[in-house]
Amino acid sequence: MTSEKSLSYTDRLQKFGLTTLKTRRLRGDLIEVFKMFKGFDNITLNNFFKLSSTTLRGHSLKIYKPQVHLDFRKKIFTVRIIDIWNSLPISLINCETIATFKKHLDCLLKNRGYI
Repeated sequence: MTSEKSLSYTDRLQKFGLTTLKTRRLRGDLIEVFKMFKGFDNITLNNFFKLSSTTLRGHSLKIYKPQVHLDFRKKIFTVRIIDIWNSLPISLINCETIATFKKHLDCLLKNRGYI
């Protein structure tokens, strides 16, 4: 019987059925953006995001992506989430409840290899 301390990070995650910190952070970020857009949080969306003026592909809640030149700025919540949010399918964006969004998001993350 091996000690949990001797297992690698990946092996411990697999043994206990957990996801990586990176995936948990991504999931949490997407849930927060969903809550902001759907009005579940009492937050003024325009303080954080500007909607994209083009809706050629994807959903109508795409976020405008400003040009960012400094590396540290790319890691800020309001910048790091844009590409992923904009790539979500319309069926996920159109969820009515947070629970439904989480359920569908977990399926999407699993299909994309995050989980």
